[in-house]
Amino acid sequence: MENIDLTDAESRMRGAVDSVRREFGSIRTGRANPAILDRIEVEAYGTRMALRSVANIGAPEPRLLTVTPFDPNSLKDIERAIINSDIGLNPQNDGKILRLPIPELTEERRRELIRLARSMSEEGRVAVRNVRRDEMRDVHELKKMGEVSEDDEHRAEAELQNLTDRYVKRIDSALSEKESELLEV
Repeated sequence: MENIDLTDAESRMRGAVDSVRREFGSIRTGRANPAILDRIEVEAYGTRMALRSVANIGAPEPRLLTVTPFDPNSLKDIERAIINSDIGLNPQNDGKILRLPIPELTEERRRELIRLARSMSEEGRVAVRNVRRDEMRDVHELKKMGEVSEDDEHRAEAELQNLTDRYVKRIDSALSEKESELLEV
């Protein structure tokens, strides 16, 4: 009998962890991080576009982001998109660029953001477990069709559980990093 290949499962689990880390990057902490603007879309040229595709985003100081549009005519659209987003920043428009001062986070806002991070991490853990469930189902199908032995099936289940545990731990560790970053004053 053949060994069961779990590389696809591992790459899908890695993708879930990477996705959680990217999501964490969009949570605003007390310091300037251009990634907090990643989810913002701007209504420009008759279509919705990612902010990064219509402007250059910089962090010249620890508590300041700057947004420089590629086309100066889209400055008002970018400003409106930032104001209407859920990131809680108020852009200052000087006619050429937008300055986004990053205010200190209140204790209440920190708790809110930690709840958001925990929810994102739970979604990631569920995604990892769903990969495990899908792969287990495939392994059981192979066993039913007589393509793998019972020993191979049990070995694959144990390996899948180890993979799942390892990737859930990575998500948990990313969550604790994000929480300590949010609690940093």
